[in-house]
Amino acid sequence: MRLSAFKIILLITALAGGAARAAWAGNVDLSTVPKRDSVQLTIYNSEDITLVRETRMVTFKKGANPLQFSWANTLIDPTSVELEFLTQPAKLEVLDTTYPHDKPQMLYWNVQSEIDGEATIQITYFTSGITWSADYLLVADKDERQMSFDGFVRVSNNSGEEYADAQVRLVVGTINLVEKIAQLAHLPMNQVEGLERADVYRYKRAAARELMSKDAEDRSGGDKGQGEGKEKEIIKEGLSEYFIYTIEGTETIPNGWSKRMRSLQGQTVPFKIQYRYRPQEYGDQLVRMYLLTNNKESQLGTSPLPDGTVWVFRGNGRDGLSYLTQQHIKYVPIGDKIELNLGVDPEVIFELIKRQVSRSDIWFQKHGTRKFLKLGDKAVTTEPNLSVVGWNDHEIYTQRIRNYTSKPIELEIRRAFDGHVSFRSSLNGKLHDYRTVEFTASVPPGERANLLFEIVRRQGHNATQNNVTLETSEVKP
Repeated sequence: MRLSAFKIILLITALAGGAARAAWAGNVDLSTVPKRDSVQLTIYNSEDITLVRETRMVTFKKGANPLQFSWANTLIDPTSVELEFLTQPAKLEVLDTTYPHDKPQMLYWNVQSEIDGEATIQITYFTSGITWSADYLLVADKDERQMSFDGFVRVSNNSGEEYADAQVRLVVGTINLVEKIAQLAHLPMNQVEGLERADVYRYKRAAARELMSKDAEDRSGGDKGQGEGKEKEIIKEGLSEYFIYTIEGTETIPNGWSKRMRSLQGQTVPFKIQYRYRPQEYGDQLVRMYLLTNNKESQLGTSPLPDGTVWVFRGNGRDGLSYLTQQHIKYVPIGDKIELNLGVDPEVIFELIKRQVSRSDIWFQKHGTRKFLKLGDKAVTTEPNLSVVGWNDHEIYTQRIRNYTSKPIELEIRRAFDGHVSFRSSLNGKLHDYRTVEFTASVPPGERANLLFEIVRRQGHNATQNNVTLETSEVKP
């Protein structure tokens, strides 16, 4: 099986110094292509960037040693390729880099060596076409008191290059490369936009290399996870603006293949159930929610959770599972909630019933003047040429909830109102924003609740602002 889509060839010559270039076309010996000793992939989805760092043991001869690097049929960025000597750096030097015109997708490093012997080299570069995604499997118990929480990551390789026994690191979150570009270029932020595209590209790659090449700490405790039959773990390394998941051990990811790995295993997570009415988010219906938090109290919270698809099931009490929902979640920082919409519950009926409509505080204006009269004033009956210019509309509603389940339910209801509105109720509501009222309630099992409220809309001349005010008042139908 092909181990690499590119080649590194050591051209050994007894010639030194300025004779090196002539050696490429003259008498040269080709050493055996050195096998990779290690390879590390740091995958950053948001920019379609993967930083590859690989090491090889190479035997050098004193004098000039041309190294050949080829990236044919891959998505490797040739402008990002760098060579570094990890051992014997004081006795090895890259004199120049050449891109032969007659050999596209290839370069030569001309290495001057003061030694006869082996040295470890590291080659780093960026490639595209390697991506990763996350998915989660949640299974609630039959009584819906707690759930298991299993997370997985899937790495897909379409880069054209095959990576055997690679250490895989996954970048979670967003790297603010623009700030790093400005920092690396030593330019004020207002000058960054004026850079040429090639300069921005170069600085951006340099910023990503600086941020993504940080060595992960070895927290694996030796060879844990490498033995046969052991689950691999993911080490969480917190950085300032993003996190890196380091998958313990190594993985072979052939070109054109995907590999699925576990990231969280079998956590027993507490959660709560809430019924919500939020028309702007869930439509005009009451939906059932599973709510849990990414924190230590929930047996989570050791790191942010990446974007991914959540599959939710419930035990049916007969050694089987009932499917509840599938939902995509966005990046979940530590401490944030995970909110899963299970849809409408047929055992909970939610109705909004209009009970009463009336009008009050009607105002008139005399034609051609700034004179205003309120209905009820004696002058209204005698004053000619009047027009209605303002009034208050009153609407009384019942929110009726019938709970046919065997457990009490908790409700959260949000209603938005346009215009100058007063919300009158004894429901102890609060303002979610300037136009949205939020209140909660609970309904015992097998019972019905009627949640009454009155809306007073100020119209025309009576309207002086555009928001909702709360008034505590008992409302009677």
